[in-house]
Amino acid sequence: MSLALSTLIYEWRRYMAAVISIAVAGVLMLALSSMFVGLIESFTLMIDKSRGQIIVLSADAESLGGPGGGGDALPARVMPLIYQHPEVTDVADLPGGFGQFFGPGATQGDPTNIMVIDTVEDALTLPADFTEEMRQTLAVPYNVAIDKSAQSALGVQLGDLAMLNGRTVRVALLLDGYANSQFSNLIMSRQTYRLLGQYNDDRLGLLMARIQDPSQADRVRDELNEMADGQYRAWTKPELREATMRDALSEGILGLILMFLRVIGFFIGVVITWQTLRGAILANIKEFASLRALGVSMGNLRTVIIELSFWVGIAGLIMAGLAMLVLNWLGSLSNIPMGYRVSEVVQTGGLLLLIAVGSGVLTLGALKKGEPADLLR
Repeated sequence: MSLALSTLIYEWRRYMAAVISIAVAGVLMLALSSMFVGLIESFTLMIDKSRGQIIVLSADAESLGGPGGGGDALPARVMPLIYQHPEVTDVADLPGGFGQFFGPGATQGDPTNIMVIDTVEDALTLPADFTEEMRQTLAVPYNVAIDKSAQSALGVQLGDLAMLNGRTVRVALLLDGYANSQFSNLIMSRQTYRLLGQYNDDRLGLLMARIQDPSQADRVRDELNEMADGQYRAWTKPELREATMRDALSEGILGLILMFLRVIGFFIGVVITWQTLRGAILANIKEFASLRALGVSMGNLRTVIIELSFWVGIAGLIMAGLAMLVLNWLGSLSNIPMGYRVSEVVQTGGLLLLIAVGSGVLTLGALKKGEPADLLR
């Protein structure tokens, strides 16, 4: 075990404030962005969980939520155009809308986001995580499903009867992973959606397509767009999700808030970690002076400090990860979906290590106070 790591283990109380500051900086950087990602993923939920590889939107669509996005209906004549591609094996629309939901005894309705699926076996719009029992449950007319975390908000339990847009529905299924912090998601079959009188055969929602070889999704998307003649635009699922997140960040104040929190987190991490490491080094300055008296060079001592700050950063990363797990758990209890982009998690982790090592570099000046001659005083 290296001197730096053993020092951190045996003197952990001296360095705990630095570890906590790194963890707090990480949580500040990730907490709000994870809620934002979770919010966007709650809107792309049925697309991400579908069994298709290609999504078709209006020709002028730049994302799912922007102009020309998922809210703009496509004419029914577009569906057979997608079938013209030889790789396409199945095409289905994904209808949906909003409704007023009244739980048992409720006098005021709760707005809900209606998501529609097909309940035939291996249907294109059937979520990939649905079991056979779940599929058969929603195949029953007027049966609906909600996320478990929405029970409190909607005031319902499994098996309760409720009113949706003036019609009686039954909460027959509770799901995990279908939370929505804005409007509770309500999942139902296409048959039930028709019975509620909301389906329009002439205007379709977005379309999704299944292809023979999913690994060729990029090529099929490009070829479909060449065939489109300005009537639609095809996307792959990852491309559409990324564009939707980018579009949401570029509009409004949310992007500025996220950047502000990253700057604040960086500032807090650097200042507290630097001062904590400096105080810990000064508290052990006689030990460092003894090492110099024994012939250890100043360069080697600097290396020990840098390594020590690196291990402080690793400990802070672990603590930040545990804190985010707790936040995820609290979010699930509060119907707040949270999600993470791998690139952002990696960037945040690298930034936290940079904070720790950079603080260690700023601390190196404290070693000058550890002259061997001071041991004779």
